Amino acid sequence: MNLSFSPVGIIHSEHYNAIETPAQPVFAQDCYGTVEVFPEFTEGLKDIEGFSHLYLIYHLHNAGKPKLIVKSFLQDMEHGIFATRTPLRPNAIGLSIVELLKVENNILHIRGVDILDKTPVLDIKPYAARFDHVYATRNGWLDDVDEKTAFIRGRRQYKPSRQH
Repeated sequence: MNLSFSPVGIIHSEHYNAIETPAQPVFAQDCYGTVEVFPEFTEGLKDIEGFSHLYLIYHLHNAGKPKLIVKSFLQDMEHGIFATRTPLRPNAIGLSIVELLKVENNILHIRGVDILDKTPVLDIKPYAARFDHVYATRNGWLDDVDEKTAFIRGRRQYKPSRQH
């Protein structure tokens, strides 16, 4: 079975290479960007400004060759690809929850951007606490990583820009 997707927009961010990009939105709270929704999809943004956060589903266009066993940025131990969030996935699809700051025509201003500049957006969905909030009781191997280590490793080599 072959699947085909076309982008609905493009992400603009201050991030140009992975090693200088925070690894998850939680480590990118001082990182801002925009989603430029292509004109033919602008009508689909109706009422989106009522949501504080969005799921961005995107193509990891700069990801390397897929692997089934990887080392996470948080640990120097190997894990199965489906037990991590590494971009080296069989299908190079990324997912981030970002804060929606404002909407200007077809431009979404966002915060918490852990995504490389010029990343193609496949879909945008509103985060809805009523449906999406889950109290997780198990976080697998992630529970073995303390908060300080997670923050240091999650920020990677990011250096804040002075743009915002």
